[in-house]
Amino acid sequence: MVSWRQECPAAPWFAVSVNLSGRQFTDPHLVEDVTLILQETGMEPLRLILEITESVMMDDVSTAVVTIEGLRKLGVQLAIDDFGTGYSSLASLRYLPVNHLKIDRSFIDGLGTETDDSVIVSGIVGLAHGLRLSVVAEGVETIEQLSQLRALGCNYAQGFFFSRPLPTAGISDMLCSMVDTP
Repeated sequence: MVSWRQECPAAPWFAVSVNLSGRQFTDPHLVEDVTLILQETGMEPLRLILEITESVMMDDVSTAVVTIEGLRKLGVQLAIDDFGTGYSSLASLRYLPVNHLKIDRSFIDGLGTETDDSVIVSGIVGLAHGLRLSVVAEGVETIEQLSQLRALGCNYAQGFFFSRPLPTAGISDMLCSMVDTP
């Protein structure tokens, strides 16, 4: 991330998301480890989004809140990944100090063709916005899905529609190509 920023300083603002496993999230040294990594790399904390699956967060909400608050104090952003696929207590959701809800790709597949998927995505977007969270749609593969997500008010989207996975050098090239040229 730091290298990409150095190679393409005029690239539009971007952040990098990192999935945390359940074991990593429950490690009592997680906040210390992230602090050290940020210091060693010089990465801006706001550009790091840590993703934790809904089910891991809901296993022990009170411990999750403490860990999340420690990470938030560092300036790191947090996302609930695969939202809608696990058991979540909506009452607990309002106490989790996260920044983003990520809608699982299983709900994105049928957008525009499956009425139920559109209703579910609309509900998740409304819920997230009501809680002052941004929404990320996973697994966007078509312009129709992207158009539907825009119409529903989804903040961000990711998926093969935008790019297949790239090697490190390919990401640098992509970011540098996004810079406006005269």
